[in-house]
Amino acid sequence: MNISHIEHLGIAVKSLEQAIPYYEQILGLKCYAIEEVADQKVKTAFFKAGQTKIELLEPTGPESTIAKFIEKRGEGIHHIAFAVDNLQKSLDEVAEKGVQLIDKAPRGGAEGLEIAFLHPKSTIGVLTELCQDPKNNAE
Repeated sequence: MNISHIEHLGIAVKSLEQAIPYYEQILGLKCYAIEEVADQKVKTAFFKAGQTKIELLEPTGPESTIAKFIEKRGEGIHHIAFAVDNLQKSLDEVAEKGVQLIDKAPRGGAEGLEIAFLHPKSTIGVLTELCQDPKNNAE
């Protein structure tokens, strides 16, 4: 697997409306995109801090995995996402090494990225997302 950089940190929040002002007014970051990912039952807001993005995740319904996360653990860091050059190859590689996959194949995510998650039971308790920009297709 070839990780090029941390793509983003995902942070679960109850309300984008309440969370965005903290990132903009206190931290001085600018929200550059808000997007709903309907199939994941989440609304996202993105900020850039250097080369790394911060993704705020607001659940759009009680059945959302983000709603369940907040109910169980409260607001806070939800996942770390790494950019890879070939997502399916990376998934196959970590599966061969015994990592439990949440997603066995890439699926669509925010900002047009292809994404897949690795189960935190196999990643030292950290929900890990692998991302690939389909515009940067690997060989």
